[in-house]
Amino acid sequence: MGPRIGPAGEGPQVPDKETKATMGTENTPGGKASPDPQDVRPSVFHNIKLFVLCHSLLQLAQLMISGYLKSSISTVEKRFGLSSQTSGLLVSFNEVGNTALIVFVSYFGSRVHRPRMIGYGAILVALAGLLMTLPHFISEPYRYDNTSPEDMPQDFKASLCLPTTSAPAAHSNGNCSSYTETRHLSVVGIMFVAQTLLGVGGVPIQPFGISYIDDFAHNSNSPLYLGILFAVTMMGPGLAFGLGSLMLRLYVDINQMPEGGISLTIKDPRWVGAWWLGFLIAAGSVALAAIPYFFFPKEMPKEKHELQFRRKVLAVTDSPARKDKDSPSKQSPGESTKKQDGLVQIAPNLTVIQFIKVFPRVLLQTLRHPIFLLVVLSQVCLSSMAAGMATFLPKFLERQFSITASYANLLIGCLSFPSVIVGIVVGGVLVKRLHLGPVGCGALCLLGMLLCLFFSLPLFFIGCPSHQIAGITHQTSAQPGPELFPSCMEVCSCPSDGFNPVCDPSTRVEYITPCHAGCSRQVVQDALDKSQVFYTNCSCVAEGNPVMAGSCDSTCSHLVVPFLLLVSLGSALACLTHTPSFMLILRGVKKEDKTLAVGIQFMFLRILAWMPSPVIHGSAIDTTCVHWALSCGRRAVCRYYNNDLLRNRFIGLQFFFKTGSVICFALVLAILRQQDKEARTKESRSSPAVAQQLLVSGPGKKPEDSRV
Repeated sequence: MGPRIGPAGEGPQVPDKETKATMGTENTPGGKASPDPQDVRPSVFHNIKLFVLCHSLLQLAQLMISGYLKSSISTVEKRFGLSSQTSGLLVSFNEVGNTALIVFVSYFGSRVHRPRMIGYGAILVALAGLLMTLPHFISEPYRYDNTSPEDMPQDFKASLCLPTTSAPAAHSNGNCSSYTETRHLSVVGIMFVAQTLLGVGGVPIQPFGISYIDDFAHNSNSPLYLGILFAVTMMGPGLAFGLGSLMLRLYVDINQMPEGGISLTIKDPRWVGAWWLGFLIAAGSVALAAIPYFFFPKEMPKEKHELQFRRKVLAVTDSPARKDKDSPSKQSPGESTKKQDGLVQIAPNLTVIQFIKVFPRVLLQTLRHPIFLLVVLSQVCLSSMAAGMATFLPKFLERQFSITASYANLLIGCLSFPSVIVGIVVGGVLVKRLHLGPVGCGALCLLGMLLCLFFSLPLFFIGCPSHQIAGITHQTSAQPGPELFPSCMEVCSCPSDGFNPVCDPSTRVEYITPCHAGCSRQVVQDALDKSQVFYTNCSCVAEGNPVMAGSCDSTCSHLVVPFLLLVSLGSALACLTHTPSFMLILRGVKKEDKTLAVGIQFMFLRILAWMPSPVIHGSAIDTTCVHWALSCGRRAVCRYYNNDLLRNRFIGLQFFFKTGSVICFALVLAILRQQDKEARTKESRSSPAVAQQLLVSGPGKKPEDSRV
């Protein structure tokens, strides 16, 4: 009989002679060796170190393509007229396909060719990335003002104050038709389908890769390989935001620029960057990283030797106490076999129907562990905070501090994500160096979250005030109309949905178009590096001063750096809980249920955190909007927000989830201390009885001999 492949984490113990012979005959019945194993030369792909390298690069590229949408979320909203709630739902659809299939990974894990399944999943991820770019190619060129395509700058005359008799009636609603609405829905639908496929393709990549490494790596090398894998993988979101910073500096229609050029700069609020180009680059990276997986075998030789440098490090750092601690851990084959009777071990022997029937019962049994349930709930709170922050932090920084999308992504990629990596690493080092038990892990989690909560308080007070928008600020209605604006513009026929902001530098009042400022003339002043556009003859501006094109500059944009430093510090403190909370989960359930407990944990994180949190944060952001753009009579993208409300509700939502995590970890620590106290009481009661037995039996007899 050939070796039986166990589930994830239960590697096949293949004899060396048979393993070398099964390289080319892995699908033969029983997996038996060929007659002459000496003639079979191992391929370069029969090397677990190469697999670790390939899988690190693949997961890096996969997280880069998954996180890239978050870096360009505000740009996609502007390009296709989406609200924050809709864009949050779009991000959540990445988890829909993933959650629907992740439960069955443990069932199929030992029955399939894992490297090939990883390759197929990666190809699907690459195709989904290409599908995300399709809306750009099937849509009309982006027009940042509602004019017809003519051989002149788009906003030359469209936003000026024209007499009512000579002005066109409606600028955008006249272009509305059933075809336009259908095309808009189809474009948005394509992005939702692409996000779903992105999640489906990512299902086999991480679980199959981790179990494959654990199966065929040396037992001493497996933790090191997995640590390298996670370290490289965690750089993926940071690279995604760095890629977004570069791509959003390019104009969206870089492949089809208008003949007259564009008069926008990257600081213009109407600027839309080349969001689609990043998806092309990331999809190409995933496709290239998927190629080697079709050459890895279903089984490979178990790694024989421990890494040389690891042996040297252990020889220096290990203490005699570690040897004494490890010596009793050796178990006979019979004992280890008895401890592998859980659902995870028998799952491969079940049919799909049987697996579905038995899963709810085992799920309820696992949730009966109070430590497991509370730790998972605390991680749900932390993941909800992280999902909302990762999705909408770039947009929040753009709106709150009036910075460009490119600069916001650059700051997040350079500050926030490195702090997350540092927090996770420091948490793991503290658990190892301090030899923390369950109570110590619970205390570390609680301390990290309390400090995170403390450093979150100043964020409520670091921000910029709202811009003074003529006709919009201090108005109760969110839908601007002619009656909201001064009578000085009554002679003009201003488009209700136009957007070409101008700023009065003397009063720092902003107008949504030159028409709303009563301006009838445009002047372009050429400078050495760039040209500055002014609008003159403005009847609504004090003393008829000219106004500058573009939004008013913020007086407190410099506060974005200290704000993000505090956010990064809080993220690092929250990530201190990553390793100790995992240790609490692994020690809070039975040994045979550990693999299933981790799977249930990730399922709950996806269903309760990563799926709803972006929608919740997006809905909260939408409630702070004071001026919506209209597209064919429907509410589209938000043009202006109330900055104070935006800051209080976004940071307040984050504070709410952090508080929930603190409460859960406090309950965990209280339960652990109670359990520890009961265990010590039980030991103190039993120790006198044992000592009395030793005294009665005499020095040469065993305690059992005294029982007559």
